[in-house]
Amino acid sequence: MQRLFRQRRTSQSPGWVFILPSLVLIGLIGLPLIALVWRSAGKDFLTYVLSENAFSALKLSLVTSSISVGLALLTGTPLAYILVHSRFPGRTLVDLLVDVPVVLPPSVAGIALLMAFGRAGIFGTWLNAVGITIPFTTAAVVIAQTFVSAPFLVRSARIGFAAIDPQQLEAARMEGANEWQEFRYIMIPLAGRALLTGVILAWTRALGEFGATILFAGNLEGKTQTMPLAIYIGFEENIKIALVLSVMLLAVSLVFLALLRKLEEPD
Repeated sequence: MQRLFRQRRTSQSPGWVFILPSLVLIGLIGLPLIALVWRSAGKDFLTYVLSENAFSALKLSLVTSSISVGLALLTGTPLAYILVHSRFPGRTLVDLLVDVPVVLPPSVAGIALLMAFGRAGIFGTWLNAVGITIPFTTAAVVIAQTFVSAPFLVRSARIGFAAIDPQQLEAARMEGANEWQEFRYIMIPLAGRALLTGVILAWTRALGEFGATILFAGNLEGKTQTMPLAIYIGFEENIKIALVLSVMLLAVSLVFLALLRKLEEPD
């Protein structure tokens, strides 16, 4: 009897007490996106898409976000490995520090970067002494994007490394493998899906970065003006440009989201 009751319960469609609030949230998310695409459509859509400003902003965004994700991958993967397999004084503090940019307001991140690497910053004065200027350059865009996106890669890599069976590592040690060989031939392949997920999440976050970039790198066309910044300027000068650029960024984000969903599917 209980088994039959469970079968009937699982086969029933959800009631309105579940459907109504769900529809509210779906509408809150979906309607603005539909309105964005609808209002951007028009005869001049392709004109704005193929414009030099749009192409320049998109190219800069893709280049800087790719570099920032590459930096995050090269530095964040070893850090994730250390956090999973090492115990050292201050480990909890390091773990907390890595996660701070995830919850930090972007404007605060931009000010923090200026205080560190600005011309009058703590480390910026040393850099200026040797002729290196970071703020309001393309390098500043990369640093800002790395700052806000790297934690997503580290967190994903940690999950992947932590899920590896310790017995596999122990078997490799018994065969004479050193730490680098374990990392290269066992951990990276087994955690490959988690790493790729982290790369996509970090890339998406870097691509949409605005607050830290505009404060630390400025909004110089062709130099620091990424897609989100071009949308901001377009909103002030020509709403049609802002709409078209927004749709372009939405399309790129949907591609990354589709890749992420594909990775999450079971084998």
